[in-house]
Amino acid sequence: MNYRKQLFLFVFLIAGMFAKADEGMWLPQLLQKLNESRMKSLGMKISAADIYSINKGSLKDAVVSFGGFCTGDVISSQGLVLTNHHCGFDAIQNHSTLDHNYIRDGFWAKNNAEEIPNKGLFVTFIVRIDDVSKEAMKGVTAAMTEAERQSTIDKNISQLKNTVKKEATQESFIRGFFEGNQYYQFVTETYKDVRLVGAPPSAIGNFGKDTDNWVWPRHTGDFSMFRIYASKDNKPAEYSPENIPFTPKKAFNISLDGVAENDFTMVFGFPGRTTEYLHSAAVEQIRTVSDPAKIAIRDKALNVIDGFMRKDEQIKIQYAAKYASIQNAYKKWQGEVLGLTRTDGVAKKKLYEAEFQKRVVANPTWNSQYGTLLADLEKAYTDINAASLARDYYSEIVPKIELFTIISQLNSLAMAYDKDGEKAYQARLPIVKSAVETFVEEYSPVVDKKLFIALMEMYVANQPAGIVSPMMQDWLANSSYTAVADKVYTSAVAFDKTTLSNLLSRPAADVVAEIRSWPAQQLLADMQKTYQGKVQPSVNETQAKINKLQRSYMQAQMDVMKEKVFYPDANSTLRLTYGKVQGYTARDAVTYAYYTDMDGIMEKYKPGDYEFDVPEKLRSLYQQKDYGQYGKNGKMPVCFIATNHTTGGNSGSPALDAYGNLIGLNFDRVWEGTMSDINYDPTICRNIMVDIRYVLFIIDKFAGASHLVKEMKLVHPKKK
Repeated sequence: MNYRKQLFLFVFLIAGMFAKADEGMWLPQLLQKLNESRMKSLGMKISAADIYSINKGSLKDAVVSFGGFCTGDVISSQGLVLTNHHCGFDAIQNHSTLDHNYIRDGFWAKNNAEEIPNKGLFVTFIVRIDDVSKEAMKGVTAAMTEAERQSTIDKNISQLKNTVKKEATQESFIRGFFEGNQYYQFVTETYKDVRLVGAPPSAIGNFGKDTDNWVWPRHTGDFSMFRIYASKDNKPAEYSPENIPFTPKKAFNISLDGVAENDFTMVFGFPGRTTEYLHSAAVEQIRTVSDPAKIAIRDKALNVIDGFMRKDEQIKIQYAAKYASIQNAYKKWQGEVLGLTRTDGVAKKKLYEAEFQKRVVANPTWNSQYGTLLADLEKAYTDINAASLARDYYSEIVPKIELFTIISQLNSLAMAYDKDGEKAYQARLPIVKSAVETFVEEYSPVVDKKLFIALMEMYVANQPAGIVSPMMQDWLANSSYTAVADKVYTSAVAFDKTTLSNLLSRPAADVVAEIRSWPAQQLLADMQKTYQGKVQPSVNETQAKINKLQRSYMQAQMDVMKEKVFYPDANSTLRLTYGKVQGYTARDAVTYAYYTDMDGIMEKYKPGDYEFDVPEKLRSLYQQKDYGQYGKNGKMPVCFIATNHTTGGNSGSPALDAYGNLIGLNFDRVWEGTMSDINYDPTICRNIMVDIRYVLFIIDKFAGASHLVKEMKLVHPKKK
C-alpha cells in the first residue's frame, strides 16, 4: 500500500510539473508567440498587440516603474497615476508634520496648484524591448572564466548602448535573463516631476497594518495618487512651476462592473526578484537556515522600534516607513517557510531533478554536458552554507544600526581625503552633507542605541567567535552590551542637523581626525575588516561557482525539459502575469472566498486602535449604505484575490480584466503563498488586490475629490 501511494504521488507531481498552472512572469513582447492562445482560452478578449505594441498606444504605455521600487498606473489623459499607499508612503511621510499629519489624516489636492512636488521621485515608461542576446554574447566561449565571460559581455553591452536608436530624452539599459543565457535591451523614458495628488488616511490606506500584512481576508484601501508633469512639449523635465500635466499615449479605462469567481485577470508591472529554478539544496537552505536567521534578527529590531513608536508620536512619524519596510520582509519570510514546508517544495524540486537526471543520463550528448550538474550544485550549496549564514547576519544587522549608516557616509569623506587630499574631500562634501542631513531627519539616537544593544548581542552570541569582530569581543570581555553602547553612542555622534553642520564646517583634516576618533567608527571598521577577511572571500568564491553552475542548469532545463514553456525570473523589468479570480484553501477546514467587503472592515473595527481604527466618516457612509455608483447589491466591495503570479515590485501594478480595463490595484500576496518567489503552487499562491470600486468610493464619497474621478474614463464592459 505504501509503495502504491508513493508511486501515485510521484506520477501526480511529475504531471503537475508540466501542467498549465498559469504561473509565470512573461515578457510582454513575447506574449503573441508564447501565451496569447492560452490567455484567450482562459477568457482574454483582446490581442497580444493590444498589450504590447511599439506602433500604437498599448497597455504597456499606461504602466510605469514608480520610483524604481513599485509600479504605477496611468489612469487619465492628464497624467494621473495610481499606485499603492505603501509605495507613496515615503512621499506622504516626507510632507507630514505634527501640524499637518498626512499619514494620520490623509491628503487631497483640490487643484493642480495644491499638488506637492517630490524631490527625487520619478516614473519610467518602457518604450520598447529588443532581443540583443546574439550581440551581447558575441565572442563568449565555454572555456572562459566567469570574469572573462562577464568582461566580454560588458564590453558588448557598452557598445550596444552607444549605438541604440532612441530619442534625446530617452535612455536604455540591457539586462540578462535566464541566468545570463539571454539578453534584452529596454529603451525607456523617465519623468522626474511627479507630484502628490491624494492619499487616504493610514486608517484606510494601511488598515490592518502589521497584523493583516500578507494576510487574507484583507480590507486595506492600499492606494495613493500622483500626477506626472512634463515640459510644454510633453517631454521629461526637472521640476518647474512652468511644467504642465503629462499627456500619455495610453491611459487605463476603469471598469465599474467588478469581478466574479473565475474571471480572467492580468497583472502588469515590474516584479523585483524571483528564483524559480533553484536546486533543491538551495531551497532547503532558504527554508531551514537563511530565512529563520533573518526572521529572528528582524523580530528583535521590530520589537525595539515598536516599543518606541507606541509611546512617542514624533518617533512614530520618523520610523513608520522604516518599521513597515522591516516588517514587510519579516512576515514574508515567515510565510515563505510555512508555504515551502506545507507544500513540500523541496520534495517537488527533488522529483523534478530526478526526472531531469533520468533524461540526461539517457542521452549521451546531454550526459557529457550536464551529467554532474545536480551533484555539483548540491556540493556547492553545502560548501557555502556556513558562510552564507554569516553573510545574512552581517547584511541584516549592520544596516539596521543606523549610526553605522551615518558613519559610513561620513567615513567616505575620510577615504576621499586619504586618496586625493583636500580637492577630493571638497568634491565629496556636498554629496555627503545632503545625504546625512536628510537621513537624520528620520533618526533617533535613543531608538538606535536600543537597536544596537539588541542586535549586537545576536551578532556576537549566534556566530562562531572567529568571524565576530575582535574589537567587540575585547570590549565585552569585562563589560556589558549596555556599557559598550554607552561607549559607542557618545555625545559626539548624537547626530542632528546642527551637530552635523558644525562638524562639516570645520577644516577637512579636523573632520577626518574627529571621525576616526569615534569608537563607533572604529567598531564598524573592525566589523567590516572581519567580514571582508573571514567571510566574504569564501562567499564570493563559492557563489561564483554557483552562478556558473546555475546558468548551465538553466540552459540544461530548457534543453532537456522541452515540453515546459519557461519564463525568466523576475529582475525588475516589465512583465505580465495572468490567471483567474479564485479563493483557496489555506489549511485543513479553512477555505477563503475570493472577495471582501466593508462588512469585514466594521467587524475588525476597534475604536482608537493603532491598526483597526476606522475614520468616523467612513463609518457613517457604511451605516447609511451611501456607496454611490460603486457599491453592489447593498455591499461595498473592498479587496479580491486571484492566481496571478506576483512578487515585490508588483506593488501598485494594475489588475486588468479580459478587456484590459482596470479592475484593481495589486498590493500583496497571501501569507501561505509567499513562497511563490521560489516555488509557485497554484493551490495556495494568490495575489491580493484592492477593488478599484473601493478606490473610487474613497476618492469620491469619503474624500470628496470627485474632480479626480471626472478625469477618468469609467466603463461597464460586462454590459456589452
